[in-house]
Amino acid sequence: MRAIDIHTHYAKGESWKPWVREWWERMNPKDMWLVENYTPENLIRYMDEAGVEYAVVLAERAPQVTGDTPTEEVVEFCKGHPRLLPFANINPHLTCYPYRDMERYIEMGVRGLKLHPVHQRFWITDSVLYPVYYICQKHGIPVMVHAGSSIFPGASDRYGDPKLVNEIAADFPELVLIMSHGGRGFWYQDAQFVVRHRRNVYIDISGLPVRRLLDYFPQMERLKEKFLFGTDWPGVPMRETIEAFMALPISEAAKEAILYRNAARILNLEG
Repeated sequence: MRAIDIHTHYAKGESWKPWVREWWERMNPKDMWLVENYTPENLIRYMDEAGVEYAVVLAERAPQVTGDTPTEEVVEFCKGHPRLLPFANINPHLTCYPYRDMERYIEMGVRGLKLHPVHQRFWITDSVLYPVYYICQKHGIPVMVHAGSSIFPGASDRYGDPKLVNEIAADFPELVLIMSHGGRGFWYQDAQFVVRHRRNVYIDISGLPVRRLLDYFPQMERLKEKFLFGTDWPGVPMRETIEAFMALPISEAAKEAILYRNAARILNLEG
């Protein structure tokens, strides 16, 4: 069965703090060969072995927590490789003109925007970001938001409440919003409530123990059109995560939708 990994991290360069790589190695030592030899060709080869057709590659500008991986570097990494889909990142503390930045990133060919309020310490409901949401809605570009906790030093969980995503969804009903990690830790039920009632909001399951997914989201089968597969690689392996997902007691239709079809639709990969 085909898969799209909607949540992988750019794993190259000195922009990551050393402890982040150490954490990756503890969590997923088998894949450190790829972190140490991180090229588009090697990543695609790894995806082929896992059965992943496309992978989103995320930028992250969080110098106080994980490091500073700029959008430009991620776009350059993905250039010429249509199976690698770059997502921009905006940290409103590091720019005076987030709207202009997003305009430029769209011109560069990004396929989405990732916001990480928990690592970057801002409220996604801040009015400075509303022009960014407007231009993403206008261009049909999804906005991914870290929704849930983070154990990383320097993170602040108060910014990760899914109810904040619900506010943005109400104000921008045509904007596709993705809640990464589905409210991990405190807010699984809240996240499931949001996707049940907001047609433009989705949950990606990245970074969650797959065997517990139906405990966290008991309505996953009924809401199969609202979930997206993601791993959080390189902290989590692709192939083993897909194998665990395939073992869940949900329908084949739900597995196909979550692994591939939903992401293909919102990323305009169909047809």
